[in-house]
Amino acid sequence: MLRLFILVALLHLYIGLRIVGDLPGGLPQLAALLYLIASATLMPLAMLSRRMSAARAERMAWLPWAGFIAMGAFSSLFVLTALRDVALLAGGTADLLLVPIYAEVERFRALSAAAILVLALLITAIGFVNARRRAAVRDVDVPVTGLPATLEGFTIVQISDIHVGATIRGGYVSAIVDAVNSLQADLIAVTGDIVDGSVAQLATHTEPLARLSARHGAFFITGNHEYYSGAHAWAAEMRRLGLHVLLNEHQVVEHDGAHVVVAGITDYSAEHFDPAEKSDPAAALAGAPANAAFTLLLAHQPRSGFAARGLGIDLQLSGHTHGGQFLPWNWFVRLQQPFTAGLHRFGDFRIYVSRGTGYWGPPLRFGAPSEITRLRLRAVI
Repeated sequence: MLRLFILVALLHLYIGLRIVGDLPGGLPQLAALLYLIASATLMPLAMLSRRMSAARAERMAWLPWAGFIAMGAFSSLFVLTALRDVALLAGGTADLLLVPIYAEVERFRALSAAAILVLALLITAIGFVNARRRAAVRDVDVPVTGLPATLEGFTIVQISDIHVGATIRGGYVSAIVDAVNSLQADLIAVTGDIVDGSVAQLATHTEPLARLSARHGAFFITGNHEYYSGAHAWAAEMRRLGLHVLLNEHQVVEHDGAHVVVAGITDYSAEHFDPAEKSDPAAALAGAPANAAFTLLLAHQPRSGFAARGLGIDLQLSGHTHGGQFLPWNWFVRLQQPFTAGLHRFGDFRIYVSRGTGYWGPPLRFGAPSEITRLRLRAVI
C-alpha cells in the first residue's frame, strides 16, 4: 500500500507540475492544488475500503464513492495532460527549427491548462451518468451453420462483469434482473466477475440474482474477480440462489426435441488461485453428446478461445474486457485479449464479447457502454 500511495502521489505530482503553474494565478491555482492533494489521498483509500468489515463499509460508504470518482477523473486528467505535453513538445520543436510560433505555443499553454480541467470534469460527469444508469439491451443475431428449425430464434441473454461491491449494490442488481426477466429468454448466461468482495460482505446485494428466470434457467461461471473474493464460497452462494454453476463441466438442455450443450469453464487465471481449478475447455466438454444441435461455451476471458478451438463448439460467450470501459483504455485491451467487444469469427466458431453489465472501479463509462445482451440463434446454410 505504501508503494501504491507513492506511485499515485508521483502521478498527481506530474499533473500538478504540468498544469497548475499554467493556470491563472490565485484561486484557480489553489483550487487545482487542493483537488490534486485530495485525489491523491482518496484513490488509495478507496482501494483499501474493500478490506473493511461490512459494518464499517456501511458507515464509510462515502469513501469508495469519492475515491473511485476521483480515480475516473484522474484517468482523464492524466491522459489529457500527456497529450497536451506532446502538443507542447511539437510546438517547441517547431520553434527551435525557426518556425515563428512561440506566441501561439504560449497562448495554447495558457488556454489548454484550464481546458483540460473543464474537459476532464465533463468526461467524468458524462461517464458517471452512463455507468450508473441501467445497462441497455443490445440485440445480436448469431448465424449458426446447420441450425435445426427448432432452435431458430433460440434466445440467450448474457450479463457479465456487474462487479457488485462498494458502489454497486442491491438496487442496481435488482434493476438488471428485472430487465433480463422481461426479455423472456430461453437461457441466461452469467459470465463472471459478478462481485468484488466476500459473500459475508455482499450476499444481501447479490440476492436479486435468485429472481433470474428463463425457460432453461441461468448458468454461472467464475471470473477472475470471484477468485479475488473467494471463488468456492461464491460458487456455493450462486447455487443457493438457484443458478447452475459450471466449473469445467457441462449440462445438456432439451429444447423442443433438440439438445443444447451448455459448457462452462473456470476463469483463465483460476489455476493461480487453485491449481485444481485450472481452466479446461476439453474437460468441460468431456462426455457431451457428439450429435448435439448446438454447443455453447461460457468462458469469462476471450483468450480462453485459443484452448477451445477444435472442440466442436458453436459459440463462446465472454466478458472481462468491459470494452475498455472508458477511453483510451479500450485501445489497450487488444494487447491482452483477441477481441475487445462484439461478435467475431474465431477459428471454427464464433465468440461474443460483452462490454459488461456494470463497471469496475471508477463509476465511469465513456465510449464503451454497458450492455445486457440478447443473442438470437439464426440458421445459415
